Amino acid sequence: MEERPNRMRILHRWYAGCWVMFGLGPPVIAVHDRTDVTKYVTWALVAALAASYMALTTFPRHRVVGATGFLCLLVAVLGVTAILLEGGAAFFIVSIPLFWIYTRTPRRAVGYLSAAAVATLIGNLTGPIFSPGNATFTLLGYAGGVLLGLWMDQVIRQGAERTRVLGAELERTQSDLAEAHQRQGAAEERERIAREIHDTLAQGFASIIVLTEAARDGIGTDPATTAKQLLSIERTARENLTEARVLVGGSPADSSGVAQTLRRVLDRFAEDTGLTVHAELADIVCDQPARIGLVRCTQESLANVSKHAKASTVGVVLSHTDAGLELEITDDGIGFTPHEASGFGLNGMRNRLAELGGEFAVTSSPGEGTRIFALLPSTERS
Repeated sequence: MEERPNRMRILHRWYAGCWVMFGLGPPVIAVHDRTDVTKYVTWALVAALAASYMALTTFPRHRVVGATGFLCLLVAVLGVTAILLEGGAAFFIVSIPLFWIYTRTPRRAVGYLSAAAVATLIGNLTGPIFSPGNATFTLLGYAGGVLLGLWMDQVIRQGAERTRVLGAELERTQSDLAEAHQRQGAAEERERIAREIHDTLAQGFASIIVLTEAARDGIGTDPATTAKQLLSIERTARENLTEARVLVGGSPADSSGVAQTLRRVLDRFAEDTGLTVHAELADIVCDQPARIGLVRCTQESLANVSKHAKASTVGVVLSHTDAGLELEITDDGIGFTPHEASGFGLNGMRNRLAELGGEFAVTSSPGEGTRIFALLPSTERS
């Protein structure tokens, strides 16, 4: 948008130089050997016209009033110089763009241009010598100036209208794009919250339900086991409350190392399910998003083992290799066909690790157990 005004200013300056050279210059030179009256009157008129033009370009705040005065003076000077120079067609033709530059409407431009043409013709007719050639060129210049000016005005108006339409379309497109980004952000945030709820609160509530059912069945026959189950229910409920506060507040619930956090998760799992758990957990230092990703992946995998696998043993290995942080979770359960699996859990783990730049793989088949493998890039060593 800034390039067009700069280009127009350059064109105006270029034309101003041409007008001074080919419009004001020739009358000054032409009367050099004329009588003193002709010479000094012509010079005075040219000087006044030049001073008026300088004032018009120097003080743009008063452009409307200044333009009117300048154009009226230009019409008068064209008429008088046509008498003094016995012609004036060239001066008139060179000055035609000024009537279009310094008027606001085509009607005013044509009006001033008509007055200038009439003044030039009258000066030519009333001068000492009538020049048919000057009169012809004045009329031709007038006709060409009107037609070319009207055509240019139409082109400029169409360009301005196109600019307005394109500007409106650009604003509309930007508004639609902003709304789309907002909707996308809201959808991504909903997906993130749903994944967090599924991996934390939902799993906790499912565990509470299972433990509650078990405690209800054994309340009269095995009070000791029931007491442990009630304690586990209380602990799970407290953890769910903590996770809920984390989701609302956005701060991590646990800032300990990933290995220490995983040991607590595995101990709880073994205590609640009675399954045998073999763990090899390296003391790895990683950032908070990677730690949470590995913990959530483990929690979801263990929840699937508890609900679906019918396994007796679970193995968890956390290590640091050249490829990054590796987490492997295996069980000896009934297995399944991965591409037939439906539900939020596996996709949630896959999406979570993908957001962290990691990889996720599931290997399983009916009767062969299941292997979950997660890989996260890491820049820190153990």
